[in-house]
Amino acid sequence: MNQPPAQPDLRPGLPKAATGIEGFDAVTFGGLPAGRPSLVCGAAGCGKTLFATTFLVNGVTRYGEPGVFMSFEERAEDLSANVASLGYDLDGLIGQGKLAIDHVRIERSEIEETGAYDLEGLFIRLGFAVDSVGAKRIVLDTIETLFSGFSDASVLRAELRRLFGWIKERGLTAIITGERGEGQLTRQGLEEYVSDCVVLLDNRVEDQITTRRLRVVKYRGSAHGTNEYPFLIDAEGISVLPVTSADLDYPAGEGVVATGIDGLDAMLGPGGFHRGSGILVSGEAGTGKTMICASMVDAACARGERCLSFVFEESGEQIIRNARSIGVDLARHVAAGLLRFEAARPSLYGLEMHLARMQRDLDRFGPDLVVVDPLSALRGPDAELQTTILRMADLLKARGITAVFTSLREDGGLGRDGDIGVSSLMDAWIRLLNVEANGERSRTLYVIKARGMSHSNQVREFAMSREGLRLVDAYIGPSGVLTGTARAVREAEEAAEVLRRRQENRRRQRETERRRRSLERRIEELRAGLEAVAEEEAILLDEEERREAALASERRDLAARRGAGR
Repeated sequence: MNQPPAQPDLRPGLPKAATGIEGFDAVTFGGLPAGRPSLVCGAAGCGKTLFATTFLVNGVTRYGEPGVFMSFEERAEDLSANVASLGYDLDGLIGQGKLAIDHVRIERSEIEETGAYDLEGLFIRLGFAVDSVGAKRIVLDTIETLFSGFSDASVLRAELRRLFGWIKERGLTAIITGERGEGQLTRQGLEEYVSDCVVLLDNRVEDQITTRRLRVVKYRGSAHGTNEYPFLIDAEGISVLPVTSADLDYPAGEGVVATGIDGLDAMLGPGGFHRGSGILVSGEAGTGKTMICASMVDAACARGERCLSFVFEESGEQIIRNARSIGVDLARHVAAGLLRFEAARPSLYGLEMHLARMQRDLDRFGPDLVVVDPLSALRGPDAELQTTILRMADLLKARGITAVFTSLREDGGLGRDGDIGVSSLMDAWIRLLNVEANGERSRTLYVIKARGMSHSNQVREFAMSREGLRLVDAYIGPSGVLTGTARAVREAEEAAEVLRRRQENRRRQRETERRRRSLERRIEELRAGLEAVAEEEAILLDEEERREAALASERRDLAARRGAGR
């Protein structure tokens, strides 16, 4: 695995001229050696001329150093037309007197080598061009054509040294391009020895996929990165990206990132994922991985965060259209400049190039949230795939970016045999499953892990509708987990059973109330009977007392009459 180049020595050292080529100046700790010749070599189509042209254009536009481009193959008008698509206006720079392009036509058939043949005429022509614009930088493209008229190796070596010496005497920072030779860096095998810096460009094809790589073979008087680095040539120019594995010294992110899915946030202790986390969403096709990502992107953009989505199976427009079906409008975030899609087929570039493009886009867009959908689409040798995934995770973590990766494999594995696991690299893992029962398919979700936070270990069924993604508690009973219609039927059965029990309870309550009222009526009747008996008894007692009183009165009257008679 590549390691990042050591930090440069900060003590005074070799003066350098920045190329302005993104990444290359970082690899060389400042650029090419100032006032010295550098060799850029490689096979046809690897980008030598573009590299040299970018060096000159950036010298004029960024560093105020005029330049001279001396071509031995392409005409000036052809060169201008070739680089115009990259935004380089060579004709405009020539009109401003900041750049000179000279095409030197050399035909071997027209050269008759003699003992007096040398490059004196070239020095005069080159010196005039340098003086005409006050050049500080020059390019000679390509040197093999220049020396095609030499057959004597000793004369060739002497003239080559003389040319390089002339460049140093004039204090010019020079790039000399050369074609790759058989078993050596150049065809002549001499340029690399007299150059102070040698840069090798390679356009490598593996499994029908092209990857451009750059390596600094030597750099006299200066430290430099010694690894191979992928570099890009596209509409934005040339950029060398020193993608290496980062040290595990990045800080832990602070804060919580809500997913925008209420049910999922509720399953996580803090109410979302830790900022800067790596989140894996795995599941087979159709489980809803992309829509979960769309919901998370929508929530992030609503908070004013920038989101970058790398997609390998769908276009950005297609994802925007599909997200509308769940009530998510991603188009407004794209229009606001908060969301950007980078769509490419996995077979378009090699793994290194995909990773290099990602780093460049991260540096230029500065996202807070990144989606890679799906990670399992990347193809390549298992060892290279493992390295790429490690670098990708480190690349995002080192920048504190919250990353969401999707994988078509339920176990989170990659590679042909599934032996490349990425779940251990992730801070959180959401697993999606399709559950088939009763002739239907239902989606379920559960959180396998979430480092540094408590989380639910329950399975949730989730539904997608125009109201968004909604998580539903799955039914868990003696027969297992029920989802979809089976869950609805079971819930209906349970509701009916609850209703039956309630109705039975109410019936028993009514029967009890009826019996209570019946008993109360009987008690009232008995109480009324007792009162009637008591009342009758009182009447009888009163009548008896009256009879006794009457008898007593009669006896008193009788006794009174008897006494009066005597």
